[in-house]
Order: sequence, then structure tokens, then C-alpha cells
Amino acid sequence: MAKPPSTDERRILATNRRARHLYHVLETLEAGIALRGTEVKSVRAGEVSLAESYATIENGEAILYDLHIQPYRCGNVFNHEPKRPRRLLLHRREIRRLFGQCSVKGLSLIHI
Repeated sequence: MAKPPSTDERRILATNRRARHLYHVLETLEAGIALRGTEVKSVRAGEVSLAESYATIENGEAILYDLHIQPYRCGNVFNHEPKRPRRLLLHRREIRRLFGQCSVKGLSLIHI
């Protein structure tokens, strides 16, 4: 009999398979995304698209652009903007290392 999933298990909510096809991935890094309000419910429902998203390092922070999260259908006037810039949650040393690698010509940050 199959074991029921526990509440502390992590699951992948979205992937960008096209990025692995178009780019040569040198390294992968796991990061959190700072979400607000109804964005959390939309992501849990699987209404997120990573197709055109990319990240940059600005002012010592990693910022994710063009991540599309559908507005929550049961939301109200306080629903979120679908393509707003979102902060990636990384340690300071990881951000510094990524900044150094992105300064090399031909390398960029993509969201997989």
C-alpha cells in the first residue's frame, strides 16, 4: 500500500523545460521567490508560467522579471499584478558569486 504524502515534503510547482533545450546549463541553484497575497494561492494552483522569465542582480539583490502568475480567480480588488518583478531569496554570498559569473561575456541567469 502506498504511503500517504507528508505535509513537509516539497513538490515542484513549475518548470521551464524550454530553457534546458535553448540554453546550455552550467549550474543550477535553488532559490525561493518572495510572493505577496493571492500570488501564493495561484502558484499552488499551478497557474504560473516561467517561459520568458529571467533574473538580474541589482543593488545586491537577485530580481526575477517576466514571471507570469495568473491573477487568483477568487481574488478581489487586492489581486496581484501578473508580471511584477519579484525578489529571489538567496544568501548574500550566493548573490555575489552569481554577480561575478554574470559579468563574464556570454553568461546569463535563466529561471528553470
